[in-house]
Amino acid sequence: MILSHLVHLALLTLLLFLFRQVTPLIRDMTQPNQSLHTPLSTSFTPALQYNTGWTVLPKATAPNIEKALVEAKLLGVVSVARETLEIASSALVRIAVTGDSGNGMSSFINALRGIGHEQEDSAPTGVVGTTQIPTCYFSSHFPNVELWDPPGIGAGTQTLGNYFTEMQFSLYDLFIIFASEQLSRNLVKLAKAIQGQGKKSYIVWTKLDRDISTPTLSVERLLQNIRENIWKTLQKKGMHKPIIFLVSSFDPLLNDFPELRDTLHRDISDIRYHCHLEKLSDTCEKVINDKVTSLQGQIASNSFQDVLGIQNADDLAECLMAYHLFFGVDDESLQLMAQSMGKPMGEYKAIMKSRDLHTVLAGDRILSFMNCNTASYLYSILRHILFLGDTVLNYLRVWKHRHFLEIVAKDTRTIMKKILTDSII
Repeated sequence: MILSHLVHLALLTLLLFLFRQVTPLIRDMTQPNQSLHTPLSTSFTPALQYNTGWTVLPKATAPNIEKALVEAKLLGVVSVARETLEIASSALVRIAVTGDSGNGMSSFINALRGIGHEQEDSAPTGVVGTTQIPTCYFSSHFPNVELWDPPGIGAGTQTLGNYFTEMQFSLYDLFIIFASEQLSRNLVKLAKAIQGQGKKSYIVWTKLDRDISTPTLSVERLLQNIRENIWKTLQKKGMHKPIIFLVSSFDPLLNDFPELRDTLHRDISDIRYHCHLEKLSDTCEKVINDKVTSLQGQIASNSFQDVLGIQNADDLAECLMAYHLFFGVDDESLQLMAQSMGKPMGEYKAIMKSRDLHTVLAGDRILSFMNCNTASYLYSILRHILFLGDTVLNYLRVWKHRHFLEIVAKDTRTIMKKILTDSII
């Protein structure tokens, strides 16, 4: 008698648990018949083009990466990603070096180019502002980069709004803003306007030689005070994490200049690749979501076993292997892809939450419970309850597989992002 009560209590607990999990599914499955999937063949515009950094990617980029993902071929994804990012590697980047007139912008450009002021193609320098019209410079140290030296903000009588428009600042990818003595109101407004465009800027404090020549504070304390004052001024105006460098007028190669140059190299690379990676990532996300939606509809009709070649829908180890093959993240595919990337397969497996059944169950409390011996015993009882038992078991199986599918799909998205990042030249 006690055993019977315990069994009924356990069965009631399981039923409450199951109905909490499957209620959304029941509601979804009782809706009028509707399509659960947009056919992959019509999910993208065949003639898709995107322009970034003045580089046009091939029209076939999106369809090719779509095809590779639909066919679960990671090597195809790698091939398209490499081709796309190789094109991006030579994209033109435009940098504006601006600020209050007479703050050494032209001297900085010469230092960045690694040339002296006396050379024929150097930017003209002087005690007062010398640049009257926007001038473009190139450097072998920064291939496919235009360094623009527009007139300083104080070079004319125009307002900051007019200056921003006349200098066509919307065409630039990155801004280096020069200041000395104080961070003027116009410079703060300029930095905030640049941030509002979603672009990056550096604040470069120049004429540091004159600041250091004042003996009132130690050099270390003086530099710290300058940074803190710039930081506080910008934060008061809503600037987030301003990038600040302190440089010398007489010798730009000292102080923060080497760090600025290294940071600039990294940011130029980010500018070239960011939008292309975003487009590729969006394409991958779209295809993976379409595959998930398609298979979810088939799980509800139990035809997914034929699609995936599953013999036993309750064997999670078999199902996990089938889902990996469906998305192309099985061990063999990962091994071939990792070899082509010149990386160990373990580097990709390590970021997967579904690398094996033990890892899946260890990281998912609900699936772990549904796969335990107690749950199996209660399932056997449900099979003897007419109508209700079969209904609950069916809903439970559908929920379990949809949840399992999402876990593997999430891993696929993570691996795709790593493939795209690792493909950068």
